[in-house]
Amino acid sequence: MDPKILQAKSELLRRMSVADFERLRPHLESVFLELRSPLEIEGQKIEAVYFLESGIASVVAKTAGTAESEVGIIGFEGMTGSALIMGDDLASFDCYIQSTSEAIRMSAAPFVEALEESPTLRPFLLRYVQYLHVQTSYTASINARHSLEVRLARWLLMCSDRTVGDRLMITHEFLSVMLGVRRPGVTVGLQTIESHGYIRARRGEITIRDRKGLVALARESYGPPELQYRRLVGDLGSKNPSRQDRPPS
Repeated sequence: MDPKILQAKSELLRRMSVADFERLRPHLESVFLELRSPLEIEGQKIEAVYFLESGIASVVAKTAGTAESEVGIIGFEGMTGSALIMGDDLASFDCYIQSTSEAIRMSAAPFVEALEESPTLRPFLLRYVQYLHVQTSYTASINARHSLEVRLARWLLMCSDRTVGDRLMITHEFLSVMLGVRRPGVTVGLQTIESHGYIRARRGEITIRDRKGLVALARESYGPPELQYRRLVGDLGSKNPSRQDRPPS
């Protein structure tokens, strides 16, 4: 295994074949992404793909006016630019940074060229796209059926999965977008969860104190998409220090 792959913090870069990584490597550049940095804009051409190495990006749907609701979350387990993998070049949703991130950027043109030239790259990345489809579909179902506290517990667990350590640098504004509710509702929901001892909430920061308690609160709203990622790509959890070795070819 190429040591440069094992050093990568992006799970997709770590897990792709040596040949595919070498095909991409000349076009990869490290970037730092500030809060609210746009990665994709709905209806516009995708200019680049981003393999996140830290932080969180939100895939956001807009309704009438300026109302926003998060339909997908991307961390070091994934990438932007799913439409390119599917054969399209326009973004279906906005995607922007919700927690300052390190990422590996690649321009869209050489990425699409690599997809067309490699017999293995697109099939591998389509497994991630399938997982993201499961995640977004599950989010729609959960948002329609469960209480705010259950949905909030699920999103905290999802953010925790993509963060090394127990501290989440998350604003109430971020959570209101994730859940599609007003900020006062987020505040009340956090206070309720904190009263159980599962978290400690401070301005712009939430510390997970009892992950098992959060999992119990989230009930069936958390877990099935994560199992699909594990089946299709590999382990998702950031709590394993090694972040899992690349599975055997």
